[in-house]
Amino acid sequence: MALRTIRIMGDEILLKGCREVKEITPRISTLIEDMLETMYHAQGVGLAAPQVGVLKQIVVIDVSEEGDSPLVLINPEILELSGEQTGQEGCLSVPGKSGVVTRANYCKVKAYNEKMEEIIVEGEELLARAIQHEVDHLAGVLYVSKVEGDLLNVEPEE
Repeated sequence: MALRTIRIMGDEILLKGCREVKEITPRISTLIEDMLETMYHAQGVGLAAPQVGVLKQIVVIDVSEEGDSPLVLINPEILELSGEQTGQEGCLSVPGKSGVVTRANYCKVKAYNEKMEEIIVEGEELLARAIQHEVDHLAGVLYVSKVEGDLLNVEPEE
């Protein structure tokens, strides 16, 4: 596994749509492992492939308690959204900033896992927000386009 460079807002790759993954190759498996390592190293809860410069429909998310497996969503398709939540959101590709974003409070998504087995994932609150945020990345959409009001500076943690 290796840390990958996280692309920062202003990098054109973050504004591009991603291609479907047709099969799990050794390169895709390595990419998924690297994305997880990169996300954990950056202390994020989600990472999409374009954030590390790869235009593939792959997302990793971990909002779980210690010891639970992270989510790997390949070719995710949002099936259902309901409710509403408004809260602070940040992004590893927009370091040092956060903003208030309203998203659905419930999200149901169909995707494939790292074995290309079809899965359905349902989430509320933080998981719902993370899924929507990361799926947006696959369409070239950054959360800053949805911020209500101004982007705020985030104080670095000690």
